[in-house]
Amino acid sequence: MYNQRLMTQVTKKDDQEHLENLLRRFNRKVQQSGALTTARRRMYHEKPQSRTQRRQAALARQERKKAKIRKMYLGR
Repeated sequence: MYNQRLMTQVTKKDDQEHLENLLRRFNRKVQQSGALTTARRRMYHEKPQSRTQRRQAALARQERKKAKIRKMYLGR
């Protein structure tokens, strides 16, 4: 198996703090740390070849988007 890193986010409740605010702070910390996206990416094994294909497809999408925007600015 691969080496799993433990990604924990500690959020302590302040005095007189509502639960909604605590959850909001915790969710913001988790999202900013990237722990959730990393966990979702590691949920399933992906072959290196398919990873490179996915990256190439993403680059191709970016190029098509740039070309579309250039045409829009030129009025075509």
